[in-house]
Amino acid sequence: LQKRLSSIGDVNLGAAREYEELEQRYQHLMAQEQDLLQAIDSLQKGLTKINKITRQKFFDTYTTINDHFKKLFPLLFNGGKAYMQLTNENDLLETGIEVFAQPPGKKLQSLDLLSGGERALTVIALMFSIFLTKPTPFCLMDEIDAPLDDSNIGRFITHLKTMAEKSQFIIITHNKLSMQAANSLYGVTMEERGVSKIVSVELN
Repeated sequence: LQKRLSSIGDVNLGAAREYEELEQRYQHLMAQEQDLLQAIDSLQKGLTKINKITRQKFFDTYTTINDHFKKLFPLLFNGGKAYMQLTNENDLLETGIEVFAQPPGKKLQSLDLLSGGERALTVIALMFSIFLTKPTPFCLMDEIDAPLDDSNIGRFITHLKTMAEKSQFIIITHNKLSMQAANSLYGVTMEERGVSKIVSVELN
């Protein structure tokens, strides 16, 4: 017994104080843990709510754009049909969107398989569909008509004039037909070397 008692060593008179300090630290850490758990729970609930709202808003917007696209495509192509399709309807936050188009006299195919002019006009139809979903006071387009031939330019301009009743369109272009359809023209010329001059023309 004496041997066992000796092996315990000297009595630590500060053990009670150390215990109190450790107990206080433990209680402090436990309180912090509870705060963190509550914060994590609150964040999870917030993320769940945000994801739910995001899914709904995305689907509503996608549906509206797709409806506009289905109506606009035949107008710009003088027939045919087109639509958008989700690649993964079960996960709206991770899904992609595929565009399918069928110009008049051709089979339904993916956007990638269309010719350059057809692809350009399809993208214009899609862009107009997005614009109609949430119109803005003005829209700036940079050489959007460059890949189009004269017949496609005519349909493009016709629809653009319809949309111009509610919004102002500014087009950077080199196409004569697009210029003829404009209300105003602004160009840059260089009469003297190194000196640019802006020229404007009002077309009535």
